[in-house]
Order: sequence, then structure tokens, then C-alpha cells
Amino acid sequence: MLFDSIGRESGNYLTYLSRRQEVIAANIANADTPGYRTMDIAPPAIFSSIYLEAAGQPGPWLEEAPGLPARNDGNNVSMDREARLLSETSLKFNLATQMLRAELKNIRSAIEEGRSA
Repeated sequence: MLFDSIGRESGNYLTYLSRRQEVIAANIANADTPGYRTMDIAPPAIFSSIYLEAAGQPGPWLEEAPGLPARNDGNNVSMDREARLLSETSLKFNLATQMLRAELKNIRSAIEEGRSA
């Protein structure tokens, strides 16, 4: 069914964005922790639900963010980067939920038109 596919993909993307917000928040919380390495989530193309199921993994994969310079204490969290990513992720989450609401509204409208015909 069409809605199953739309709902599943939207759900996967929203799960990715939500988890990414959690990881960014953890990075910010550990900005002063000596030796802490900045983490990120693998992008959606890498962790499609089919691939995850085949790999036996429950959710998006954590990975160390590459190419970030470390300070003298070994910590490589950049507050500028984390603030930018948090803002981008929030915007993407809001856009995705608006798009999903619009799709649900279209489906509801089609159902209501079918009832009245």
C-alpha cells in the first residue's frame, strides 16, 4: 500500500533526525570532557531499514565524526559545528513533519471524497 511505504520512509527519516539531535546534544554536553570524540549518525542512505534488518542492527549507526581537529586534551567537539548541525537537523525535522502532515491530509481528503461519491 502507498501509505505504508510513505509512512515507513517518513518514520525512518524522522527516527534518524531525532537520534541525530540526541547525538548532537550529547556532543554539546561533553564539550569539556577530556578525550571525548565527536560522534555522528550514519546518513539515511547508509542505514536503510532493509539494510539494518539484514545486519541485525536496531537503529542508526553511531560513528566518529571524521576530520575534526582535537584540542590539547584530546577533545574534538566544535561548538560552532554542533550548533549548526542542531539548527539544520531541527529545520529538517520540522519540514519532514509538515510534509507528512500534508500527505496525511491528502489521503484523508481522498477518503472523504470516496465516501461522498
